[in-house]
Amino acid sequence: MEIKKEQSGSNLTIFLEGRLDATTAPSLDKEIGSSLDGVTNLVFDFSKLVYIASAGLRTLLVAQKRMKKQGSMKIVHVSKDVNDVLEMTGFIDFLTIEN
Repeated sequence: MEIKKEQSGSNLTIFLEGRLDATTAPSLDKEIGSSLDGVTNLVFDFSKLVYIASAGLRTLLVAQKRMKKQGSMKIVHVSKDVNDVLEMTGFIDFLTIEN
């Protein structure tokens, strides 16, 4: 998986490409842990994310909990396959998703 970031002031967008699974989620965990200080608006761009597994869902949950304390988080450009996983797991009910 490839992770790219764009930051403008307190706004951070993280672009994910590839698969977010047990192998790649630790890299995203580390990236999030070191990048959210002072961020009030976090956006995940999933336009190039092709797959998400339970480890990736856990990473999103941790990010969501942290951002609820300091601002907001949303996910944009979600593919049908990834959206199906979010629906089946119930994550779609508490994450902000915009396509």
